Amino acid sequence: MNSDSDLQIAGDILEVPHLLQAAREHPATVAEFVGLARSIAADRAQWEHLVEYDATTRWYHRLSTGPGYEVWLLSWVPGQGSGLHDHGPSSGVLTVLDGTLTERTDRSTRALGAGAQRVFAPGYVHEVVNDTLEPAISLHVYFPGLTEMPMHTACARRDGAEAVDAVTA
Repeated sequence: MNSDSDLQIAGDILEVPHLLQAAREHPATVAEFVGLARSIAADRAQWEHLVEYDATTRWYHRLSTGPGYEVWLLSWVPGQGSGLHDHGPSSGVLTVLDGTLTERTDRSTRALGAGAQRVFAPGYVHEVVNDTLEPAISLHVYFPGLTEMPMHTACARRDGAEAVDAVTA
């Protein structure tokens, strides 16, 4: 009977450097982008001093970039909103850092408090609004980086509900 174990035959797999996956410097999966957003959100010293509020328009600042992605910091004073839009070919992760934002789609309306995250695929149509009386701050990770943000109009469906089905130029 042969008493050689797999370990004796092949050696310790952890000792064979070419079989180990190198640690990634940048995220490459949706879960890793979500993790990136969470780690930035947790490190307030990285972004809190950069935030500004503008009563006339949403304020935004590109916080960082990496191969195939970018990270944006946005502030929202009460009443400000994005308008109904999608993100072209980009997927994304929206993370609320402070305050509450409301996300509206053709299917639902959600209040997103601090710490809430939404993940979306290319073509996902939504509107984000600060409809509270306090300012809000959000973090947006886009992959690939944001190259377009087509605006949409809401069109009435036959049953009278609002539906998103038109892109404005």
